[in-house]
Amino acid sequence: MIRAVVFDVGECLVDETREYGTWADWLGVPRHTFHAMFGAVIAQGRDYRETFQEFRPGFDLYAEREKRAAAGQPESFGEDDLYGDVRSALRQLRTDGLWLGIAGNQTVRAGGILRELFSYDVDLIGTSDDWGASKPDPEFFKRVAAAVPFGADEILYVGDRCDNDIKPAGQAGMHTALVRRGPWASIQWDSAEARELPTFRVESLDELTFRIAEFNASAP
Repeated sequence: MIRAVVFDVGECLVDETREYGTWADWLGVPRHTFHAMFGAVIAQGRDYRETFQEFRPGFDLYAEREKRAAAGQPESFGEDDLYGDVRSALRQLRTDGLWLGIAGNQTVRAGGILRELFSYDVDLIGTSDDWGASKPDPEFFKRVAAAVPFGADEILYVGDRCDNDIKPAGQAGMHTALVRRGPWASIQWDSAEARELPTFRVESLDELTFRIAEFNASAP
């Protein structure tokens, strides 16, 4: 049975459109051009961070984050950047008695923002910077499993990427849900991995409560 649900952050809970727009501004690149290159890099199966290299070779994302913060333009997101189904889905899953967590590749700063937004809604908030391990590294999912008070086979990990979320979480013994939103899911949705690997494929997080109940009802 599924007893815990753990969510990815970017393009699962948080719409990153505004944030990537600010990166385009920081680079001095038209937003449309930046987004087009971003999509091309993903479609080619490359690391999204290579997008920055296309415009500024040698670009160090971590160093540039610090420069932005020092310039008073830190990476940021808030309530207005959450997808519209996030709050309702969390409320319903909590009402259903499920243990809830958030765990993604995020900075210490982003972790602080997540705690401000969700501390009263979930049981766990963990980031790659907290744990010293980033997806898709198996160590990241070991940390998730260790933090959840149920077996790995009782955890549903929800994400938007086959490569970073669905495949490694499945290899860690977890159930998975692929949500169709953001550039990765939009590009990967019709791939063999996207069709075959997830336990569920959903268009909205609000579908999870029904899909989990259906799954648990059929459990031996």
